[in-house]
Amino acid sequence: MRKTFGEPAAVDRAIGREQQNRALLAQPPNQPGSSGLLGESRAMQAVYKVIEKASQHSYAVLILGESGTGKELVARAIHSSGPRRNRPFVPVDCTSLVATLVESELFGYVEGAFTGAVRAKRGLVETANQGTLFLDEIGDLPPDLQAKLLRVLQEREVRPVGGTKPIPITPRVIAATNRDLETAVSSGKFRQDLYFRLNVVEVRLPPLRERKDDVPLLIVHLLDKFCEGRGEVRTFSREALRLLTNYDWPGNVRELENAVARALALSSNAVLGVEDLPPCVQYMASQPRRESPEHVPLDELKRHAIFRALRDTGGDRLAAARLLGIGKTTIYRKLKDYARAPARGPDQRTQEKSPRARYFLICVNPRCRFLTDLRPGGAGPSRAEAGLNGCPECGHEWSCHCPFCGQQLKVIWRNESPYCSHCIRALQV
Repeated sequence: MRKTFGEPAAVDRAIGREQQNRALLAQPPNQPGSSGLLGESRAMQAVYKVIEKASQHSYAVLILGESGTGKELVARAIHSSGPRRNRPFVPVDCTSLVATLVESELFGYVEGAFTGAVRAKRGLVETANQGTLFLDEIGDLPPDLQAKLLRVLQEREVRPVGGTKPIPITPRVIAATNRDLETAVSSGKFRQDLYFRLNVVEVRLPPLRERKDDVPLLIVHLLDKFCEGRGEVRTFSREALRLLTNYDWPGNVRELENAVARALALSSNAVLGVEDLPPCVQYMASQPRRESPEHVPLDELKRHAIFRALRDTGGDRLAAARLLGIGKTTIYRKLKDYARAPARGPDQRTQEKSPRARYFLICVNPRCRFLTDLRPGGAGPSRAEAGLNGCPECGHEWSCHCPFCGQQLKVIWRNESPYCSHCIRALQV
């Protein structure tokens, strides 16, 4: 059975390859994904092959992947490896375009087209002529603009706002999104004809949790990137590397980059330890993984899916509902049912009715997780006193947020054990 970097022997191997990785990164990359993409896993090797083939023609490319996986890096790699490398690469963030100005930003306008149009302006689509037009988060494009974009792609010409004469264009179109466009097409939120027009070549980027073999290589690269020009060499301890490798990284490479930057900012030591990692990494990565049983009740699968979505969205219930494809009333009702339901265990008959939830602070140390009550008139200290004094058990700082779902921490007690009232996860083992 192949070992993962989470095992001690594999961690030793990763640390032993640090000098080799540094030398590799110092050389000019020979991978087609050299525009910032890093990875030696099988999943990334498959991505490199698609990039290499897609860069040699001008067909449309659709890049699918979670937020933070490097979709724009793939688009730039395709552009820089192809015959249009000397032409402009024009990125368009479809989520940041102002609704009232989207059409004029994309297609441009002529002089006098509207109040304030004192001179003609080229749109982003025309600017990318003979180059590459990168439509980031295409799934968020308004429906009326989807129809106009489809016509531009079909006719290979753009008509500025207020203009009567079409302008011929030949850009190479690359689109990217973190949404499930097939589901959006089925629900009528995305045009089917535009989907097929964009999805000539599809590139699926694996999330970081599916290519954990690449985490040590990414860490070495990020350390070199942040320490460049400072004349210092920083590295992670063996235990810190193990936790970084075991963590699932819901924010993918972007979250990993922030974690490395945080550790460098908060520590002055040459060797960064576990205490320098974000609390969520310390806690989540240190928990033992449980093997899933062969058959799981459907209610348990729904419960797990809801809590996983809440964790991936930072506790945003509305975003979690969108991620799961359910209504916001459904997720609110389910969470209310879970809060009223007795805690699940081998003997549910002994579970007692949960009292009303109360506000607590929790120690950020994952090996401590001491709780202090903040209810008015209670025995616990005030929020200010707790923040000044620190945890009485280990001296670490306090947090007012649940380490699982990120919501403001309100605790309910079941069988003398504390649970978060939002995600119903046990706060202490």
